[in-house]
Amino acid sequence: MNRIPACNKLLSTTVVLGALLSSGPAGAKDLPLWEVGLGVGALAFPDYRGSDESRGYLLPVPYVVYRGEFLKADRNGIRGLLFDSDRVEFNLSLSASQPVSSKRNDARDGMPDLKPSIEFGPSLDLTLWRSGDRRTRFDLRLPVRAAFSIESNPRSLGWIASPRINLDIEDVAGLTGWNLGVLAGPIYATRRQHEYFYSVAPQFATAERPAYRAPGGYSGTQILAAVSKRFPSYWVGGFARYDTLNGTVFEDSPLTRRKHAAFAGIAIAWIIGESTTRVDADE
Repeated sequence: MNRIPACNKLLSTTVVLGALLSSGPAGAKDLPLWEVGLGVGALAFPDYRGSDESRGYLLPVPYVVYRGEFLKADRNGIRGLLFDSDRVEFNLSLSASQPVSSKRNDARDGMPDLKPSIEFGPSLDLTLWRSGDRRTRFDLRLPVRAAFSIESNPRSLGWIASPRINLDIEDVAGLTGWNLGVLAGPIYATRRQHEYFYSVAPQFATAERPAYRAPGGYSGTQILAAVSKRFPSYWVGGFARYDTLNGTVFEDSPLTRRKHAAFAGIAIAWIIGESTTRVDADE
């Protein structure tokens, strides 16, 4: 799934709605060197993966595109040209999680709140196949991200790896300008990441919530589909995501209350400025 001007949760909404909703490659075009815009997105997410409680959010969505010769920030992510290859890229992978008030979540009642977190790291992206007109592309993406809490004294929350296959289609179903992206793959994370969300320390154990220590390993599978279109003065997009936690290493955690979840979001961003300098760019 192509990552647009830069979807997981609060902070990640700007990373997600700003990075996952745009999809689809395109042929070389005469485009501005940079574009900036701002919009709004509406989406619903569970408090955390495995939670049986969800929240709706209305959040700002930044739109930032830069098409430099060696540095690019567009719907394919933030990346630098490390070597001359149109089949292999090193990108920056971003994600995040929202804060969760334990007072508002029955499973975590009496436990410490979950601080928001940010994840970032490199992604090795391999183009496995693309059509002759470059309007359809099939990729293998191999991101590895380090996670950190966002607070006055940030702490490491471990590592996440999420290998996935990605299909991008431009002008899907003959609809000019509409782009479709679909990605799917498993997630793996270290013990520290799983402990943060799924462990129950002995002092917070109750009769209904026994003590539990989450191990590292398989963290479930995600499937995400997104559509988007760039109009002359604004951009629109929408996404739907499905998570399954069957077979995860933390499946027995008392905090894992739902093993399947589906959710969605929409966004619109208005273009408020662009460069007068034009470049030929593949998107």
